[in-house]
Amino acid sequence: MKFYPVFINIEGKRCVVVGGGRVAERKVLALLECGADVVVVSPALTERLKGLKRKGLVEHINRRYRGGDLEGAFLVVSATDSQSLNEKVFGEAEKEGLLINVVDRPGLCNFIVPSVVRRGDVTIAISTSGSSPYTARWLRERIEEFLPEEFAKVVEIVGAVRKMMLKEKPNDDKKLRIFKQLLESPLLEYIRRGDRRNINALLREVTGLDMTLSKLGIKIEERKP
Repeated sequence: MKFYPVFINIEGKRCVVVGGGRVAERKVLALLECGADVVVVSPALTERLKGLKRKGLVEHINRRYRGGDLEGAFLVVSATDSQSLNEKVFGEAEKEGLLINVVDRPGLCNFIVPSVVRRGDVTIAISTSGSSPYTARWLRERIEEFLPEEFAKVVEIVGAVRKMMLKEKPNDDKKLRIFKQLLESPLLEYIRRGDRRNINALLREVTGLDMTLSKLGIKIEERKP
């Protein structure tokens, strides 16, 4: 089966998770991270889910799933250990035209959740179309090694430079040259060292403008040797 790769905005959308175990917990946390309004349908919850409920971060329907529980939902995740219940949730979601993922059952999904690497505004999704989740995880771990956490700050700087360059209205060739030079420069290493002086020098050299972190509104933690 071929899945169409897409990123979906679920901020403020009602997302229903059926199940209250550790797998459901992971799915809930991922949905909350993206700003979803999460509803959990389960007679039992993990301790962490109980904590989220106490804080008002999730709505809890304290019973087994019933028909009609998906009303108003945008997206559904079924994460129970009951095959018959998962099939029931899938059938209702399909009937209502909802996005539905049954964990570890690609045949009961109209979308699948990829393995994800996040570095600030950069999101890299890896999928094997459900055929080999371990391979997707292995690839994710390799990418995480290649792109350290500090890469998020590289993206922030390049994005801020782009905004400032738009005011200068350079031609496309110049913009591409600047972005390429920044990304291929020692910028990541300077960020790791908290070396603001060299970052500012690099920005001036590459852009030809009096451009600094301060003027871009970006903070870099200076680290003592």
